[in-house]
Amino acid sequence: MWLKPEEVLLKNALKLWVTQKSSCYFILQRRRGHGEGGGRLTGRLVGALDAVLDSNARVAPFRILLQVPGSQVYSPIACVPIRTIVLVWMFSILTPNPQVQGATLEEINQHWDWLEQNLLHTLSVFDNKDDIASFVKGKVKALIAEETSSRLAEQEEEPEKFREALVKFEARFNFPEAEKLVTYYSCCCWKGRVPRQGWLYLSINHLCFYSFFLGKELKLVVPWVDIQKLERTSNVFLTDTIRITTQNKERDFSMFLNLDEVFKIMEQLADVTLRRLLDNEGFDLDPGLQEPSQITKRDLEARAQNEFFRAFFRLPRREKLHAVLDCSLWTPFGRCHTAGRMFASDSYICFASKEAGCCKVILPFREVVSIEKMEDTSLLPNPIIVSVRSKMAFQFIELTDRDSLVESLLARLKQVHADHPVHYDTTRDEDLTSSVFHSASMCGDHRFGRIEMVSSQNSEEREKEMSPQLHPEALVAGFRRSGSQSPDSRLPREQIKMRLWNDHFVEYGRTVCMFRTEKIRKLVAMGIPESLRGKLWLLFSDAVTDLASHPGYYGNLVEESMGKCCLVTEEIERDLHRSLPEHPAFQNETGIAALRRVLTAYAHRNPRIGYCQSMNILTSLLLLYAEEEEAFWLLVAVCERMLPDYFNHRVIGAQVDQSVFEELIKEQLPELAEHMHDLSALASISLSWFLTLFLSIMPLESAVNVVDCFFYDGIKAIFQLGLAVLEANAEDLCSSKDDSQALMVLSRFLDHIKNEDSPGPPLGSHHAFFSDDQEPCPMTDIADLIRDSYEKFGDQSVAQIEHMRCKHRIRVLQGHEDTTKQNVLRVVIPEVSVLPEDLEELYDLFKREHMMSCYWEQPRPVALRHDPSRPYAEQYRIDARQFARLFQLVSPWTCGAHTEILAERAFRLLDENMDHLIEFKAFVSCLDIMYNGEMNEKIKLLYRLHIPPALTENDRDSQSPLKNPLLSTSRPLVFGKSNGDTVDYQKQLKQMIKDLAKEKDKTEKELPKMSQREFIQFCKTLYSMFHEDPEENDLYQAIATVTTLLLQIGEVGQRGSSSGSCSQEAGEEPQALVPSPEQDSVFADTHNGKSPRESQAFPEAAQGDWTVSLEHILASLLTEQSLVNFFEKPLDIKSKLENAKINQYSLKTCEMNRQSQPELKLSSP
Repeated sequence: MWLKPEEVLLKNALKLWVTQKSSCYFILQRRRGHGEGGGRLTGRLVGALDAVLDSNARVAPFRILLQVPGSQVYSPIACVPIRTIVLVWMFSILTPNPQVQGATLEEINQHWDWLEQNLLHTLSVFDNKDDIASFVKGKVKALIAEETSSRLAEQEEEPEKFREALVKFEARFNFPEAEKLVTYYSCCCWKGRVPRQGWLYLSINHLCFYSFFLGKELKLVVPWVDIQKLERTSNVFLTDTIRITTQNKERDFSMFLNLDEVFKIMEQLADVTLRRLLDNEGFDLDPGLQEPSQITKRDLEARAQNEFFRAFFRLPRREKLHAVLDCSLWTPFGRCHTAGRMFASDSYICFASKEAGCCKVILPFREVVSIEKMEDTSLLPNPIIVSVRSKMAFQFIELTDRDSLVESLLARLKQVHADHPVHYDTTRDEDLTSSVFHSASMCGDHRFGRIEMVSSQNSEEREKEMSPQLHPEALVAGFRRSGSQSPDSRLPREQIKMRLWNDHFVEYGRTVCMFRTEKIRKLVAMGIPESLRGKLWLLFSDAVTDLASHPGYYGNLVEESMGKCCLVTEEIERDLHRSLPEHPAFQNETGIAALRRVLTAYAHRNPRIGYCQSMNILTSLLLLYAEEEEAFWLLVAVCERMLPDYFNHRVIGAQVDQSVFEELIKEQLPELAEHMHDLSALASISLSWFLTLFLSIMPLESAVNVVDCFFYDGIKAIFQLGLAVLEANAEDLCSSKDDSQALMVLSRFLDHIKNEDSPGPPLGSHHAFFSDDQEPCPMTDIADLIRDSYEKFGDQSVAQIEHMRCKHRIRVLQGHEDTTKQNVLRVVIPEVSVLPEDLEELYDLFKREHMMSCYWEQPRPVALRHDPSRPYAEQYRIDARQFARLFQLVSPWTCGAHTEILAERAFRLLDENMDHLIEFKAFVSCLDIMYNGEMNEKIKLLYRLHIPPALTENDRDSQSPLKNPLLSTSRPLVFGKSNGDTVDYQKQLKQMIKDLAKEKDKTEKELPKMSQREFIQFCKTLYSMFHEDPEENDLYQAIATVTTLLLQIGEVGQRGSSSGSCSQEAGEEPQALVPSPEQDSVFADTHNGKSPRESQAFPEAAQGDWTVSLEHILASLLTEQSLVNFFEKPLDIKSKLENAKINQYSLKTCEMNRQSQPELKLSSP
């Protein structure tokens, strides 16, 4: 156990302790009198003294000291538990017991090893000995706290330590309340060569690190969606670290008390968050993870166990694991009990031996007849018997808490039978009454029986009469009867295989509940006999359970889907005649019609997948060896659980497995990987291997053996066969000059793979493309290739493959995000003047704003989630609230309290399709005008922000009497200057209007004129924009001058339209002083009603047709140099971007806190 560091002086203590190990910073010592066997007198005296002391005063038998070079003061930082001391001393003196003594040594050695691996090399980077002592003491104290919290966590659900950590997490990072902390760890974060001791907080959306060391505070926040790579690695100083890679940085974390646990939790959080936010197209969350705010550490551990369970036994995604128990299963073929684990889920009882490949059993509850407890004996402790419909019984022993287990299993068994009742047809022969298939262990008939449906025979016949005509048998059976067989020399081989399989059925069973051992794997690798192939595919994939549980389902789908025309059916029709065209079964309408029905029915069942290319090739093969309805359920098994996420818009699953395959190449074929620096070329070549299970690039009679292995071993069979193919061609691949030559090598090899045992005639192959003048390629037998793949590359476990999939899924999803980003930027860059690097940062801000709403807000109808199926530019969109926050952060037109109103108008202007969402291109185009536009472009944008549709009748800033006339334009256009002179604009007014009319560009769509109400809003915006500008006073004077000029222009136009004359009689011309901003009625605060000056200065006047155009406003603004300078001065977007990156989170948090305060007030009494 770790101890709180305390200083000790060793001058007089050396006689009591013996040094066992030492390094430049640490010393491991043993207490004299402990572990010395007989020992010397000194050791016996010390041991006796330790034994008679009170338990609180006893000394640990081992300790580790920290010594800073040049110091005589030591700090004990670790020892073994004190309770162990008496046992060690007593046994070592009286009856030496090396086992107990060894346990003590093992514990202290574990501490020593941890220090060597995590701290020893790190301390060399410190120059000051005080820094070394402070760092080690801080690290040990953190480890003590973590040990304490771990022990508390085992005792209660929410330990006090976790609550304290939660308070610190909320205070340090200021996230909204919805950001739930999952767990926390003590660790070090490396900044170059310097480690920073602190605390790592893992929340549902972020990885956070906090450190306060040597007077310096460090905060690090990394969203899970920004992580591009998560891996365990090592550096110069540490042997094991966790490296977090984001777009621009790498962060190393080390010195965890339990690094394995930390890494698994981080992997789970990253995987769940990325798939939830970036891959909602193909990701179904577990029910416990549907609400992110409810995720706990225990939920993540349960999810990891669930995913391993479903992958290992290849069960449906909906299956939820309820219990995992150590037990032993009676295996008749071995005449012994085999140790392993029982897995109990919603609809299955499964067993896997501890020894890999020894034995595996899958028992669907649908096949279970009874679950009974047997008498408990010393030979058979806590046994239960599970009996199945195929007259087999499975005996499990050594089950803990047997009573509650049996009770829960019986409850689920009752529920399954209630949902899917099973009826037996007693009118049929006894040999055919067993469900699914005959049990060869109980009877001598080796034929497969028929699958029983829920309904009786008569109801089945009526159903068949009403349903569409389905093909009643496997397509290959018709050609077998027609006599298209292989030469007679191959038939005996098929018969030998049949005998081997029949012998195996007798010993291991022939139903879905059979014992699956290494022996059956060897039989599968040899090739399944054609007469058994379709049925065994059903068993190995467990599609037989879906088939038996859904009688009539496929027929109903066919009825509903046939005859409907849509994009999917058009794609299916195009590919029907491209599906195994060399096989005679698909050269007539019978096979084509069956293929059409299966593909269309599946597209109707699963519209999210619909139809994807390569599904037609796979389905064609299934129809060759299985009945039509069986082929449908096999397709369901492949698409929905055996090859998850393969058949969707982005084929994420296939790309993930391609990345896994690249890693396996580096591990298993390092010489080839070293020669081919870019393995992505091999990955692109091998993509069709995974999508079509080698069917599209290998002769059909050979590829069907690959499919046999796939149905038994899953994707592992494709990985290892791909490695075997590359190894067989490694020499030619290493000598290839480019990718095209490598492709040629592999294509020729795969096209010359034969199947000597195939009973059917060899089919012509059109997969390879090589010229006739090349040397003939030697033939390779598929059985030899498969055998080599198992012998050389078959050591990959399901757990290893799933771990690699999880790791590479992060990389693949982030690769798609990068592709989306680059495509959007490529479209936007030519259309704006923003620098590419600034544009990239704007995109990151835009995406983060979208993500923050996904983190903490309930989904709103308009705030659509990230949709990867949409065009690149439309995958991320933001709503009005998100736009307002971004506008406040990055817009140069900050107007104080008026900024939010201006943002609302800008959003309405940009939302051209009125769907309440805008995309990145529209957002950047608006910013580009603000920062880089010419003055006329900026004024035009401001103008459009103050006319419909940007300005509405319900505008928040329009709750003033603006609909009434606020301005009088009867004053003459005379303004006082600072020197007392006056300027008369009356003479210039008519000429200005005439000139504007001539210069107007007729080719551009004319903007509607601005009413007086809209013009007042325009002026208020300008006034707000000038606030706190260095030239504020000059700008106020200039805008007052321009405003009065424009008001007169509007009135002249109004009078001209009503009287046909632009002349007016000049009345008395009082001296008009330049109004101050506080006095000018144009900018008076009208929210609280009219001001006294306003009610006196503006008598009743009809607003009528008072209008002003964009040309009027632009020409008027050009008359004032201060205004021209304001709109033409260069603006720096980089400082805004830096500030936005810092404040984006805090702005969102403040807004959410403001929203929650009214709710708290309403709920309070």
